[in-house]
Amino acid sequence: MSSIQHMKSLLFYSLPVILISMNACTSKDSLLPQVEQTMLKATQHMVEEVGTEGGYVWYYLPDLSRRWGEMEAYPTMIWFQHPGTVSMGHLFLDAFQVTGNEYYYQAASKAASAVVEGQRPEGGWNYTYDFAGEQSLISWYEQIGKNGWRLEEFQHYSANSTFDDKVTADAARFLLRMYLERKDPIIHEALQKAIEFVLISQYSNGGWPQRYPIPSSDHDPAGKQYAAFFTFNDDVIWENIHFLVQCYQNLSKADYANAIRRGMDFYLLSQDGSGAWAEQYDLELNPAGARTYEPLALRPSTTFKNAMLLARFYELTGDRKFLDAIPSAISWLEQVKLPDSSTAGGKYSHATFVEIGTNRPIYVHRKGSNVKYGYYYHDYRDTLLLGHYGGKGFIDIDALRKTYDRMANLDLKKDSGNVFNDPSGHFELKSMQPAADFDSIEIQEIMQELDEKGRWLSIGAMISNPYIGEGQLQEPTDGYATTNVGDATDTSPFRDESDQEYISTAVYIKNMRLLLDYLRKHDGSLTEAEELLFLTSPVR
Repeated sequence: MSSIQHMKSLLFYSLPVILISMNACTSKDSLLPQVEQTMLKATQHMVEEVGTEGGYVWYYLPDLSRRWGEMEAYPTMIWFQHPGTVSMGHLFLDAFQVTGNEYYYQAASKAASAVVEGQRPEGGWNYTYDFAGEQSLISWYEQIGKNGWRLEEFQHYSANSTFDDKVTADAARFLLRMYLERKDPIIHEALQKAIEFVLISQYSNGGWPQRYPIPSSDHDPAGKQYAAFFTFNDDVIWENIHFLVQCYQNLSKADYANAIRRGMDFYLLSQDGSGAWAEQYDLELNPAGARTYEPLALRPSTTFKNAMLLARFYELTGDRKFLDAIPSAISWLEQVKLPDSSTAGGKYSHATFVEIGTNRPIYVHRKGSNVKYGYYYHDYRDTLLLGHYGGKGFIDIDALRKTYDRMANLDLKKDSGNVFNDPSGHFELKSMQPAADFDSIEIQEIMQELDEKGRWLSIGAMISNPYIGEGQLQEPTDGYATTNVGDATDTSPFRDESDQEYISTAVYIKNMRLLLDYLRKHDGSLTEAEELLFLTSPVR
């Protein structure tokens, strides 16, 4: 009997409520056709009514008169960041692989065409692409982008590619999945261009910049331009390693191994003597600030994430040098915990930023009403904290310690060659995981919420003020110190608290994933391990 089968037999006797609940979900004859019809109707609306040349943004008014990615978009623009074009493409490909319905593959192919169209000459991607051409995009940056107070990455047009928010890595990963599906030569050409871009943009010490190619202004001695810096923020280095490992595994390219190992080693090279990490480092490998609300400091959340990644790197390589760097990170995180009086009853554990050398918490604030006359500054006061960035967070040190202890007890063989082992499946090339908790009632509710046009309308979208010109108010007020948006000239996004309904790609993706999970559970396409996850998941 396999270990999976043994676990199933134990579950049969120890978890009868779970099994009964799962059996109650097997109304295969009545629900499965409805699920497939709902999925197809919703997808047809997104593909045929909402999409722009195969691409998507994040939110739309129901009449499509306004639309938003991270900021408001022109009708000719698409967004590559999650949950935009790339995430939609992944979803379509998942739906094709589960259902075999060619319509979903064609939808994925349209999204891939938009991704290829939006690929920059150097091989990567910007956050957004404008089908109306470069001049239209420049105009967008000079108006909407320029006036987004808290979105400094959009305040000027860099004319290069970004690794921020895994924009380039995930676009390339989607092309890798599409290529492996049918070996399309056009996809292959764009994929190879992307891989070469990721490789050539890596620094010799293993790190990556936030953007590439680096304009000469990014070597500004005042440090005002941070795109050239070695960047951990928003998973820049990790996502490039992640993508290259997936290429290594799926394309049998051993020559990617050196770049992967140098990337992993950069985590050790950049670790502070205290055990911590900053979000980014300058070209001399000194901790550095970035955006004006990201001061020169060490960062607990980056330290936690990097230490957890070192455990993955040990699992991948068997090299204990990665494990050996974790205890000092744990020690530092313990040292810089906030006093109980500053944790809001345990909601927080650490400040977002910690001063180098003193371990004092640093807090960022802002004054003013708009990007033209407003400004950010930092001090040691934990009042009037930024609403859009926060000044405190929660770090689960116990989870890190348990991960370290578990990995330290493994006896992994160190491989000195070019072979990476992935026993936990961290790097598997798939975007779907079985949902932890759903039942037939929830599935029926999702289907009932689809309107007659094939839309899942929802409230609470992130919208923005329309562009009306540059800021005029010069008073250094605290009136917008804790808000997401300043005065009416600020084009930064904020949450719509009204009952206005929107089309949301995130809601579409979430609902489609639940429906796909339901199909997978009931058509027998789950692997034994995935089925076990269903059986052991809590039932609501």
